[in-house]
Formats: sequence, C-alpha cells, structure tokens
Amino acid sequence: MHNLKIGLAQVRQTDDFDTNAETILRFMDDAGETGVEVLCFPEAQSVGYRADITAPAAPIPVARLDALHAEVALKCKGHGMACILGTETPSNRKSGKPFNSAMVISERGEILGVHHKIKLTPLDAVAYEPGETVETFALQGVTIGVVICFEGFRFAETTAECCRQGARVVFQPQNNTTRPNDWKIPIHHAMIVTRAAENTVWFASCNACLIPYQNCRSMVVRPDGQIHAQSELKREELLVADINIAEATLAMYDYDLEKTAPLLFSDTVARAEFASVLPRAKDCME
Repeated sequence: MHNLKIGLAQVRQTDDFDTNAETILRFMDDAGETGVEVLCFPEAQSVGYRADITAPAAPIPVARLDALHAEVALKCKGHGMACILGTETPSNRKSGKPFNSAMVISERGEILGVHHKIKLTPLDAVAYEPGETVETFALQGVTIGVVICFEGFRFAETTAECCRQGARVVFQPQNNTTRPNDWKIPIHHAMIVTRAAENTVWFASCNACLIPYQNCRSMVVRPDGQIHAQSELKREELLVADINIAEATLAMYDYDLEKTAPLLFSDTVARAEFASVLPRAKDCME
C-alpha cells in the first residue's frame, strides 16, 4: 500500500459537447502538471447530464464520444495519470436510451472498462437505461471502485460491493443539481461521510460546478469518516488530495473487532479491556 494523489475536477458542465470536451482536456493537463495520479470528473461530463442539463431525448453523439474517449486515453498515457470520466455510452437496448456511465482509463492509457449507473432516479429513468453490475479496477496499483451519484448516496450496498471486491478507494462522480433543493446539502454530505465510515474506505465524491444551485460539495473523506478535503460550492476548481491507502483497512466492512477498536476508541481504551473477546492465535489457525 502507498500514498496516492487524487484529483476531483469540479468543473462547469453544459449541453455543448465541444465546451465540455475542452474543459475535460484542460483540467486533465492541469491535473497532470500538479502530479495527480487518479483524476475523477463529474457524472455525464462529456455530453451533459440528461436529467437537468442536456435534453433527455437528445441524440447520442456516438462518433464524437468515441473520439473524445480516445483523446482522453491518450492524454492519460501522456501524463501517466488514470482517469474516471463521467460520460455516456450506447445501451443497444430497444429504448434507444444510453447508459449513464463512468469510463475508467488506466495510467497507461488503456480503457479498462465502464461502470453503468445501476440505480436511477425517476428523472434518470426517463433518459437512461440502468446498468446491472458493480465493478472495481486497478489504477496506480490500487483497487478502486466506482458508484455514480444516486446509487452511491442512497444505496449502501453499492459501495459495500466495491469493498467486497477489494476496493480501497471508491470514487463517486455525481451531478447534484441545477434545481433549488439546497436543503439536501447537509444530507448529501452526511451520506458521503457515512459511505466512508461504515466501510473504513476512502470515499471521493466529485460534483459538477453548478450555478445557481449546487446541492453537494466535492469531497474526499477518510476511512474513519473525517473530511480530508472539500471544495467550495459553485466554484470551478481542481480539488487535490494526498491519501494514505494503508488507512483503508475495511475494518468496519469486515467487522474485525480488533481493527475497529482504534476507530471507535482512539487511545481511550486499552486493548486489554477487550482482549478476551478477540480470537486466539490457535483459533485463527484452526
């Protein structure tokens, strides 16, 4: 395990493909110059979120998406930087709707796979087809998971599945939102913190810069649930954080009594006080 420098690109998002593509490539260069090793973009950054920013029935720009994805992959290779790109991909289902996708590209410029959002809001369901699986990927020698917006906020099992597959960092591209629901801000922040703390995993959530309403910050949360770094609302910025992968022990996910103790008690409880309930070395060998 080692330290990892991650970046969350809290960028503006429009319904104009060329504008979004320019923003993606520009922030990739900024992140590369900063030494970011894994960069995450917001949900649907390439085309614009169909539930709020781009028309739900707008044509899927397949050829332009393919070209942009290839250019992002080439830039990843050039910078030696991995990327999680909020985008969309054709579903090939009868509805003609795309998947709401996060494309995962390695530091070698290889497209490792695509996670499709599996839990859709009612507005999502108008515009997108749901995915079916949760995936993890190896980036910079670290197993990472991806959950997209709603599925990560409201469905704890999605992050837990990433942890079951060995993820030490879970990225959450999100888009939240252009509508005046700012009462959700503390709720969304609490959910991000909870996903990290209930699994003892790093959780990095990347929102778009949305004006006049942005109902969640971009945040990096430590495995103990403390906020490690966060953006300002409604400000375009590259949020960069150095994280210690060794802190992601998955103690809470595994329900390991000994490993959970430091998280629960810090140095206020001595190991001797609960040693009687820990497995003995002999028991562990049997």
